Amino acid sequence: MASENPDPRSLLNTETARIGWSELERHFASGAMVTVAPDLDLVEVGARFIEDDKPAVQQWLDNDRIRRTTEDEARRWAASDAGLWCVVVAPWVLVQEPQ
Repeated sequence: MASENPDPRSLLNTETARIGWSELERHFASGAMVTVAPDLDLVEVGARFIEDDKPAVQQWLDNDRIRRTTEDEARRWAASDAGLWCVVVAPWVLVQEPQ
């Protein structure tokens, strides 16, 4: 019997893609974009959002490991139409620069 609540990590792994800034820019403009530090696992961060793991998310926020995407980041990415790793965890769009 199939699980009714699949592991969010498996689901997010299939929904993660590298997307150009020009396609992501509107999410930044709406205030829904969150930048994830390059050394964090983007899928794991998304899963913690889905699981409503407030302590983990708050710790990342407090340590600037995740944050609202800044104007400086947006300008830099727009200048080169940077390709960013992205996963949507509604209402948020999590992005991460490739390593």
